[in-house]
Amino acid sequence: MKTMFLRASLVAAVTLAVMGLAIPVSAQQQTTPPAAAQPASPATVAPATSAPAAPAVAPAAPETATPAAGPTATAPAASDAAPADAASRSLKSVAPAMKELSPWVMFMSADIIVKAVMIGLAFASLMTWTIFIAKTIEMSVAKGRLNSALKKTAEARSLSEAQFALGAKQGILPSFLAAALREARMSAGISSDSGIKERAASSFGEIVRAESRRIRVGMGVLATIGATSPFVGLFGTVWGIMNSFIGISKSQTTNLAVVAPGIAEALLATAIGLVAAIPAVIIYNHFSRVTKSYLELVSRASGAAGRLLSRDLDRSHGSVHSRAAE
Repeated sequence: MKTMFLRASLVAAVTLAVMGLAIPVSAQQQTTPPAAAQPASPATVAPATSAPAAPAVAPAAPETATPAAGPTATAPAASDAAPADAASRSLKSVAPAMKELSPWVMFMSADIIVKAVMIGLAFASLMTWTIFIAKTIEMSVAKGRLNSALKKTAEARSLSEAQFALGAKQGILPSFLAAALREARMSAGISSDSGIKERAASSFGEIVRAESRRIRVGMGVLATIGATSPFVGLFGTVWGIMNSFIGISKSQTTNLAVVAPGIAEALLATAIGLVAAIPAVIIYNHFSRVTKSYLELVSRASGAAGRLLSRDLDRSHGSVHSRAAE
């Protein structure tokens, strides 16, 4: 009995051992497919969710975004470059015109009124320099002749002797001598020397005034040009700037390349006015001083003729008295 019981126990133990070993194997076999599927499912899902797969997708995103961003980034650049290119082309087209903006070009493109002002001012400037040259020659010749005549008559003792020393030359001093002799001849038989001298002085005064008017010819023109040329040029400037503003309003632009030519033309009128006025004022002041010094020489000549007349009168009265005493 004991032997059978031991055999039964041994068989039961072996059976239990075999069943214990079989149950884990079957359980492992039953759980193995899901386990095998589980690694497969992470393999398929992991690229979308796991962190190591993100770098593989992340580089692709910039690659796809870069072409999209490229046009959007270059489009503003192209749009900004277009006005810059247009501006550069406009500046290049304007630059030669600005270089060619010479006084002659400005004059030719100016308004008719501004042209008339410029022509008038240029003519006034020409008159100024013509008067300067003519008056310089005239004053030099007149002063030289008068100084030479005064030197020649410095040692003369009578009017006739002074006339002989001068000869048939024309000038202010021969005019004084001729007026004194004429008055002495016309006053023959008159014993009043003061009356003769007074009438001779009156004749001398007329000669001096006539010479003063003659020598001042052209001075009034210089004074007029010097006083009015700046205002005439200013009129041309105002007219030109007014036309420039009208052009601005019509073109609807304040671009300097559009506004500058008209303003330059207007300012050219003022410049020509100053070019005409400044020399005129300087030349007028110069000839005022020269004329004053020349008129002082004329007064000296008048005094010399008056002294010679007085000597002749005294000699005539002395000879009369000597003949009466005899």
